[in-house]
Amino acid sequence: MGLKIYATRHMPGTIMQDMEARFAGHDFSFNPKDERLPREQLLENIRGCDAVMSMMTDTVDAEFFEVAGPQLQVVSNFAVGFDNMDLEAATHHGVYLTNTPDVLTETTADTAWALLMAAARRLGEAERYLRSGQWQQFSPALLLGVDVWGKTLGIFGYGRIGAAVARRAQAFKMRVIYHKRDRLPEAEENALGLHYVDKATLLRDSDFISLHC
Repeated sequence: MGLKIYATRHMPGTIMQDMEARFAGHDFSFNPKDERLPREQLLENIRGCDAVMSMMTDTVDAEFFEVAGPQLQVVSNFAVGFDNMDLEAATHHGVYLTNTPDVLTETTADTAWALLMAAARRLGEAERYLRSGQWQQFSPALLLGVDVWGKTLGIFGYGRIGAAVARRAQAFKMRVIYHKRDRLPEAEENALGLHYVDKATLLRDSDFISLHC
């Protein structure tokens, strides 16, 4: 007899078709909608499951494990984090928990950098100005914004994503200062030209601040 497997959310692209093929011969089902299930419906759907693929929006707690039943072996969280998962309850019920670490580091750094550039160059404001029909002619000072090149970037919370943002700052010849609980080894600072500062200094000296805490 095959395993009973449930995914709490419909996934993009061909992921669901790939999973159906992978789990052929097993009882595999999933939420057909890309939306969070009501708690009562979620609990009903996981009853008797051997494995569940959860989302960061699903609370995986003691009630979750109790309702699923003793045959539940693993809950795989489609997220980098696991704040939604009760590790102590999982240990008590003998259930393995997994997540997807580091899959969005570069993607998130790209997004942070896009927001930084958009803010500096007033892109959102300029687009609204143009689409509303207000633009009439060139003006050298219109929506000018500020340069990113050569400025000081403060990174507050220097983990994987903060480090990825710092790498991108090198292309703009930025001075990068950072603050985190534990200072990085000197060799790692030197590799990217980083300068460790306290929080007050970071807030005072940065032209731009990227938050990753």
